[in-house]
Amino acid sequence: MDVSRRGFLKLSGATLAASGLGISLSPAKAHAKELKTRFTKESLTVCPYCSVGCGIIVSVRDGKVINTEGDPDNPINQGTLCPKGGSIYQMANNKNRLDKPLYRAPHASEWQEVDWDWALDRIARNIKASRDKSFRARNAKGELVNRTEGIASVGSAAMDNEECWLYQKFLRGLGLVYIEHQARI
Repeated sequence: MDVSRRGFLKLSGATLAASGLGISLSPAKAHAKELKTRFTKESLTVCPYCSVGCGIIVSVRDGKVINTEGDPDNPINQGTLCPKGGSIYQMANNKNRLDKPLYRAPHASEWQEVDWDWALDRIARNIKASRDKSFRARNAKGELVNRTEGIASVGSAAMDNEECWLYQKFLRGLGLVYIEHQARI
């Protein structure tokens, strides 16, 4: 049997129509689920992983992160995210994530859970003690320098310009001279 291409298509169409497996032109019923971000509050944030500064939309309901996605209005990433940024939801919702500060006393081998107020007070006392111990009002030439050389800081690329400005003011106010930033390393 010699069948042309056109003849094959006609025969196939006729066979489908006769068997009842043809294409239905009746309207299809949508089976969409309810959006998981329904009734959530959306907040814009910056990805904390690198210095690119991709925008992320975080959807929160009842104090819990429900969804994270790239911000399509952000001029940097235009809604796209790298694998690290795409996994940011797991940073907020992870049973292994620490949510209380841990402290290990000097010469101890075990960590212990401590209260946030205690931890922040301890950090402040340690900064003050280190600053007081290493503060120099004048250098070897007798020039006024008002600096501490016992503390250094490495900033975070996840901070925006305003946060960096505030952080610099804080560090300079302490008298730090060894200030670096993650994006420059």
